[in-house]
Amino acid sequence: MTILSVNINKIALIRNSRGANNPNVVQVALDCERFGAQGITLHPRPDERHAKYSDVQELKQTIHTELNVEGYPTEKFMQVVCAAQPAQVTLVPDPPQAITSNSGWDTKTNFALLQEIIQELHAHNIRSSIFVNPEQEMIEYAAKIGCKRIELYTEPYAANYSFNKEQAIAPYIACAQFAADCGLQVNAGHDLSLENLAYFKQQLPVLHEVSIGHALVCDALYLGLEKTIQLYREQLK
Repeated sequence: MTILSVNINKIALIRNSRGANNPNVVQVALDCERFGAQGITLHPRPDERHAKYSDVQELKQTIHTELNVEGYPTEKFMQVVCAAQPAQVTLVPDPPQAITSNSGWDTKTNFALLQEIIQELHAHNIRSSIFVNPEQEMIEYAAKIGCKRIELYTEPYAANYSFNKEQAIAPYIACAQFAADCGLQVNAGHDLSLENLAYFKQQLPVLHEVSIGHALVCDALYLGLEKTIQLYREQLK
């Protein structure tokens, strides 16, 4: 079974636009779970333009499924996640000014940094995941670093899916199996949608978890949140 973790950053962005607590991020997370989400993902950035650091602790104390917190391991980020102890932290190499994540880690160049961070996460009983491009060398070094999972960056797959889906998926098939052979569990995320998710799942039998936010929230504007989550779950069966 592949787990659907719903990224609620876009909900937080709407909340922040009015400076109040509407929509209530925690209540939306609970509703996502009630509608079938098997996890909740949050990606607080240093400027807190959508998810806030305070959301991490509040969600950890409230939700019933796994909390996955994404982000770059700044000192503040590490303080927050080590205090909250979510089920999983996914390390993402995005600088503070980035609009969204646009590449995976160079795990070879950043080996020492990532190894130190991973050890700290494990010391706090937090499962570690490293966001990587579908490149076997990066996965090999991620395994050497000692993380438990990788998250495959899927924007290149999504961008090329409508042109040649077999070519688009090929590096992900090879890298997912390579990761499994290295003893890593495989997550995936970025621009996965109702259009391309089912094929991605079918081709990657080792896929453990997908994290989806932007496309899911956009679909929910038309279909409603409950129906949308059900449709995404259907794609993963």
